This record gives sequence, C-alpha cells and structure tokens, in this order.
Amino acid sequence: MANSLMTTYAPLPITFTKGEGVFLWDNNGKRYLDAVAGVAVCSLGHAHPAVAEAIAEQANTLIHTSNLYQIEHQVELGDKLCALSGLDKVFFSNSGAEANEAAIKLARLYGKQQGIERPNIIVTRGSFHGRTLATLSATGNRKVQAGFSPLVDGFVRVNYNDIEAIKSVAKSNSDVVAILVEPVQGEGGVIVPDTDYLKQLRDICDANDWLLMLDEIQTGIGRTGQWFAFQHSDIKPDVMTLAKALGNGVPIGACLASGKAASIFTPGTHGSTFGGNPLATRAALTVLKTIQQDNIIANTKTMGEYFLAEFSTKLSAIDHVKEIRGVGLMIGIELTHDCGELVAKASEQGLLINVTAANTIRLLPPLLINKEQADEVINIVSDLVISSTA
Repeated sequence: MANSLMTTYAPLPITFTKGEGVFLWDNNGKRYLDAVAGVAVCSLGHAHPAVAEAIAEQANTLIHTSNLYQIEHQVELGDKLCALSGLDKVFFSNSGAEANEAAIKLARLYGKQQGIERPNIIVTRGSFHGRTLATLSATGNRKVQAGFSPLVDGFVRVNYNDIEAIKSVAKSNSDVVAILVEPVQGEGGVIVPDTDYLKQLRDICDANDWLLMLDEIQTGIGRTGQWFAFQHSDIKPDVMTLAKALGNGVPIGACLASGKAASIFTPGTHGSTFGGNPLATRAALTVLKTIQQDNIIANTKTMGEYFLAEFSTKLSAIDHVKEIRGVGLMIGIELTHDCGELVAKASEQGLLINVTAANTIRLLPPLLINKEQADEVINIVSDLVISSTA
C-alpha cells in the first residue's frame, strides 16, 4: 500500500503494536521472539518497566532545555560512562552516526594541532560507521557509498584484521593522525578479529602518536560480555563512540575521549541541539543502572557461550555452513550462499532475525534472554539453516 514515506527501507509487511521483554506482538495479535532487538538497541528488551517509568516521570518533569545550560542527568551520565570505561570526557549526540562524526572532527582537529594540513584517518574495508556524508565515506562498503560521490576525503582504507597493512601505511603516509575501527564488525558480518588485534593497534598508535578511535556503537553497553568490547583486550582507546543500546530505544549517542584527545573540543568547535537532553540522559542512566543491578553482563556472557556451543553442535557439520562466530550476544552464522530469504521464513515462525553481508545470519537478542528463549531461537534458526539451499 502506497504511503508518504520515502523508500529508504523495504520493510517486511509486519506492524508491531506492543512489546514485553524479548517478545513483540503485531497488529494481528501474533507473537514474535525478537532476536534482533532493534539492531542491538533494545538490550533490556521491550517496555522494560524501569526504563518506561523513568521516561514517563522525566517527560512529566522536563524533556528539553538546551546545552546553553547545565543538565543534571547529562553530567551524571557522563560521569557514569567515564567511570565504567576509564575515559575522561564525553560529548552527547542523538545517534551513532553523529557520535562518529564527532570522532572524525576530533581527529582532524588533533591533526591540525600537530601541524598536519590534511589529516588522514585509517579505516577498514567491510566497516560500517553511519550514513551521513563523512561517516559513509569512512564506511568500507561500496553499496552504502554508491551515488553519493564526491565522498569526503582523508580516509585511508585497509583490510580488517590486517596489522601489516597498517604498518605499511605508517611507513608511507605521514598525514595519518588516527585509526577508526570496530572491535567486531557488525554490519560486515559479525567479523571477530584476532585476540591481539586491538592490542597491536594500540601499540601502533602509541608508536606513531595517532589516536586509537573505537566505534563501539554496536559492541558497547554489554553486548559482547563486557561493558565495552575493548575491555576484552586490556587496552584503552583515545576515543570511543556509543549509541544503540545506550538508551534502549531512546535516541542517544556519545563520543568519549581520553588523555590528549579529551581537551581538543572547545566551545564553538562542536555541538548538538538535542544531544544529551534531560529525557535521553535519564533513560540512559536507567539503562546503565539496570544492567548493573540485574547483573545483565554476566547473563550476556553465559548465554553467548551457550548459543555458540549449541549452534556448533547442530550446524558445524553442515556443508553450507562456512563459519559460526561471535562474542557475547553478537552472533553470526555465515553460509556459503546468500540467505536473505531466511528473514521472512523466520518471521513466519514467530522469530525475528537479520541477515547481513548477504550471507550471514546475525543474531543480536536482548541481553536478558534466558535459556528457554535461547533454545527457541537456536532450534528455529538451525532448522532454517539446514534446509537452506543456494
């Protein structure tokens, strides 16, 4: 049926009217188990009572002033994120793309301060950093970039998980000021790098006085079994971007910085009308406190290991299963053929899944999923995979 919306998406013919925990119901009363969580957004599930109560109370008190004034919850949230991450300062935006825009601008200012006229940032193929002009230019996906040239310059592209390629750039390009990378590539197919990848990136950045900038928009806020994916590697980035799960559905993004990167922005160099407003920051504070109080990250680790073990048992011997990979509740099942049709087939059985990079089933369930619910996902997905053909 025709409507007034621009065709930027091709949605399935399903309209959801309510949610509770890991479940959604459509306008016909059919129940679905949501194993996508709004693409890693609703980590506490749908209509979480603590988040709903905080939003309602704040909406009845104060939704917006502006960043011309101090905002109590914004300061509290900033302090909380810095305490959890070990970084020093934070800028709040409305989305992940805006958080990455802030990181790109920060890197350029850093380069200018070093006397570099045209600062370059190393990015990786297969990455996804957003759809604004600068972030799609940083993204390593030609399909996302198609039709939008001329792109923003200043990005040097290398293969993901390829340290030697970065070392080669370091020798040949004196204009590099930063590396921007995802700790795990999400849109690229849940690509998990070598365990020492981030550590080696940290060493290279230290040796060359570059900024290490981590896009944790999909991996952050507990998704991988740590608050932030970099914490698996015992390193600390200079810059980290967050969004998605931070507000559990309320739009909010954040760009955190540490050390030499923390004082680069000054009044007038960056800003956001809605960024960090009372409503968004109150919601995000409630998300963080709930994750801590309910020990959600421990559940993420336990259930992530369970998913991988069960899928390995059921699918590792299937010829057209190329690889099963993941960390925490960020799971990818790569097939030897394209499998986009499995999204609709799963929805027919009351399960919401996602296919990314054309051939990889991506599962991003709410972090509070339990074993019974996990078994429902595992059984349906396994049957779909086994019966899938090229």
